[in-house]
Amino acid sequence: MFEPRLPKYEWGQRVKAMVDLFNDGSYPDQAEDALLVAEGSQGEIVQVGSHQEANLPVYLVEFTGRVVGCLEEEIFPL
Repeated sequence: MFEPRLPKYEWGQRVKAMVDLFNDGSYPDQAEDALLVAEGSQGEIVQVGSHQEANLPVYLVEFTGRVVGCLEEEIFPL
């Protein structure tokens, strides 16, 4: 067993998207690979979780009414 990796960012923190974020199938009402959030968009972390198998923090970020799951390398604090 391994120690869970601690997240860099926390709930309520303002962040911006460092890359364009596309639909990976999580949004069935949107086309596969549709642009969900453009690079540079600002949002707020509304939940912090983790991917157990990969031992990675996962952030749910609200960008203008749409909540998108992000990895640390996809966001940057404001």
